[in-house]
Amino acid sequence: MMDWGLVLTQVLNGLQLGVLLFLLASGLTLVFGIMDFINLAHGSLYMVGAFFCATLTALTGSFLLAIVLALPLVALVGLAVEFIVVRRLYHRDHLDHVLATFGLILFFDTLVHMVWGPEGIAVPLPTWLDAPVEILPGITFPAFRLLIIAVGLSIAGGLYFIVNHTRLGMRIRAGASNRTMVGALGIDIRTLFSLVFALGAVLAGLAGMMIAPITEASIGMGNEIIILAFVVIIIGGIGSVKGAFVGALLVGLIDTMGRSFLDGIFKLFMSDQNAETSAPAISAMLIYILMAVILAIRPQGLFPPKLR
Repeated sequence: MMDWGLVLTQVLNGLQLGVLLFLLASGLTLVFGIMDFINLAHGSLYMVGAFFCATLTALTGSFLLAIVLALPLVALVGLAVEFIVVRRLYHRDHLDHVLATFGLILFFDTLVHMVWGPEGIAVPLPTWLDAPVEILPGITFPAFRLLIIAVGLSIAGGLYFIVNHTRLGMRIRAGASNRTMVGALGIDIRTLFSLVFALGAVLAGLAGMMIAPITEASIGMGNEIIILAFVVIIIGGIGSVKGAFVGALLVGLIDTMGRSFLDGIFKLFMSDQNAETSAPAISAMLIYILMAVILAIRPQGLFPPKLR
């Protein structure tokens, strides 16, 4: 018999993973879609955000205050990376982007090792966040994970408003469509690119700060999740914030539900041993199977950005 409490819990876990992926993927898709720049080091900004948050939490004794203080620091790191490295690569091909940003991954991993040491840093939560909340009679869910969902959905709404209903958003959309024309109209495209890159860095850093209390801040923590972020933007459509949101939720829910229930489904038509052996492998493949299907049917992604 279906345990609906478990289903609801896993749906919320999938939403939590999805909104974290959205925070990471939205900045990545803006940079990729507008600047045509492949930034493999986007996950390093996610890691830097986690370590800034861990250090400031220890110094201030407040996790929430640490986030407020860490966000502008991550923005400054993003601006520095854009000014020192990325700006010189805009007119180079994608292979140069990949090589340069892979070098940045090694640089940031080594820098974090030198500054914070090889061990991970745990981030303590305030008591009111480090407790379960009864969402339905007999069904509880961690308060902090609910906060992650709320923050992610709020950021998604804020990004939608900025991109679609503000002058900055108009320039971002125009830059994604034809940056040469935008520059010809007198808009400082270099400043626009710097702002977009800093915004992407802040979103990635915020994702790292939100996951740090769950997994701790650790060296290389962004190197694996950046692969999922690229899957998200390919599914949703490169350059589309809406696509990043929908793609992130799909990936989060499919990954979580697959890991939780696929073995039970397989046990309906195969032995328990075979099900327990094959289910983890298949569940790990599901999001890549989804990506392959979408690429075959709709190569531009589910919600490609509209040219304006």
